[in-house]
Amino acid sequence: MPKSIPSRRQVLGVAGALGATALAGHALAADAGSAAPAHAPPAPAAGRVGKIALEEHIIFPDFIDYLAETKQNIRPDLFDKVVPILSDFGERRLATMDANGVDMSVLSISGPGVQIEPDTAKAVRLAASANDRLAKEMQKQPRRYGGFAHLALQDPRAAADELERCMRDLGMQGALVNGETNGAYLDEPRYEVFWERVAALKAAVYIHPGNPPAMAPAYADHPELWGPTWSWAAETCTHALRLIFRGTFDRHTDARIILGHMGETLPIQPSRLDSRFPISNQRYTLRRKPSDYIRDNVFITTSGVFSDSALRCALDAIGPRNVMFSIDYPFEDSKVACDWMDHAGASAAERQAVASGNAAALLRITR
Repeated sequence: MPKSIPSRRQVLGVAGALGATALAGHALAADAGSAAPAHAPPAPAAGRVGKIALEEHIIFPDFIDYLAETKQNIRPDLFDKVVPILSDFGERRLATMDANGVDMSVLSISGPGVQIEPDTAKAVRLAASANDRLAKEMQKQPRRYGGFAHLALQDPRAAADELERCMRDLGMQGALVNGETNGAYLDEPRYEVFWERVAALKAAVYIHPGNPPAMAPAYADHPELWGPTWSWAAETCTHALRLIFRGTFDRHTDARIILGHMGETLPIQPSRLDSRFPISNQRYTLRRKPSDYIRDNVFITTSGVFSDSALRCALDAIGPRNVMFSIDYPFEDSKVACDWMDHAGASAAERQAVASGNAAALLRITR
């Protein structure tokens, strides 16, 4: 690993450098931002469509040390600027939503969260605490905020129980997992108990990018490729393909996953996957073609990819019911994302489905 890119162990070891004073300040920001009175979304302005956004991030004070792991992926001067925005649940976030026609944001912990916590008991405890706090913010703004459960996959059964609690008792719409968990991917046999519960709940699991434990040699001396520019897409698409090729969706047909960033390159792959899988060295067998699982079990969002040609490809390759709007707030510009969605090169029916209809159907959101 290049010296300029710290390992997870190094990052977690020095994360305290953020300082108790900084953490206290962020805690105050979060509390102050939570005081906004509940209000309904305004009527869409002329030319706008109402939107449900699904990759919209938050942070709590005791998760900032985990967030510091992403300092290796972005310019250091940007990190501290984003933390107060992530900590806000009040007027700043709501005003941005109102200005851009976002009716509801389904909120989630900005990665990596407990996916990199080595202590299983601590990870389980922190995930449950984060979910309780997010649920309180959802209750304050029930028409504006939904939530994806944060799960400690270090303990698959505990994660399954927490997912059920969050959906049954806290009103959440599914879960978001920030990549692999300490090197373990969700297709591994120990996660069968988790996928059984996902299927029983007819839940959707958003697989969000995260850094693997070690950097592949391909990225050596190229820090610009390590993170959101490229490696996150490759890593996350591979995670989804592991699930497909290990037969996860043969065993759990009602399970659904969501990929952001216009599917992390997956929409251009179905034909190639169908063509090459039969001649590959196979450890696992599938009942159907890879493309069948992509269209039946994989949903994608537009987060961070605001392109007419990419949208057209996704609608045609993944399916018109499988593409949903997202921004990736606050890491992407809400105005850019929403202006594009309002006028995207698709039919009016397709725009409406992508903007909100598909998400409402998949996540059972009553509007």
